[in-house]
Amino acid sequence: MNSAAAVPSLPLALGPKWIEADFLIETFGMLGILAVVFIESGLLVGFLLPGDSLLFTAGLLSANGTLPDLWVLLLTIPLAAIAGDQVGYAIGRKAGPAVFKRPDSRFFREEYVERSREFFDRYGARTIVIARFVPIVRTLAPVMAGVSRMNYRTFLIFNIIGGIGWGVGITTLGYFLGQVDFVAANLEPIILGIVALSVIPIVVELLKARRR
Repeated sequence: MNSAAAVPSLPLALGPKWIEADFLIETFGMLGILAVVFIESGLLVGFLLPGDSLLFTAGLLSANGTLPDLWVLLLTIPLAAIAGDQVGYAIGRKAGPAVFKRPDSRFFREEYVERSREFFDRYGARTIVIARFVPIVRTLAPVMAGVSRMNYRTFLIFNIIGGIGWGVGITTLGYFLGQVDFVAANLEPIILGIVALSVIPIVVELLKARRR
């Protein structure tokens, strides 16, 4: 396996250095990636962590040998995602509606709650699966499920389906694209493009909230 020094030095999140992919991989290896997945999936501080691009990049780096074999990622990433949602559900179940009455801050906005509520009104329990692929909603959905007292067995089933679908699907896509010669030869600009695409939905939501 190649050394961690081969990791492209490109930011994979809107934040400080400790949530950049190169720092996480060089310092913590797989533990850094799993920590981001866990935090974004269920803790109320993960709104600006672009997990989609991190998973895709993990697949790319597994293909070129920087990270462990694909099967390791496909086992551990879904587990971290499912565990994160379980914690989020427990937070919502225990703290109740008070969780969503926090004043606006740099990372928490009332608009996030409203968007998540719209998803629940439209899709019901399926929101737990759909939210996996939607930044911001991904973080709030399990907490809202706990607040609304969604049946735990129902939540658990949809949580497992969503965690596996998201963790396996995006990581595998990155892995196989990482074996394409053009992708391997242009890894850094492609990763940068992935980061930009993953940030666009967050920026759009923030702009829409500001206009409102």
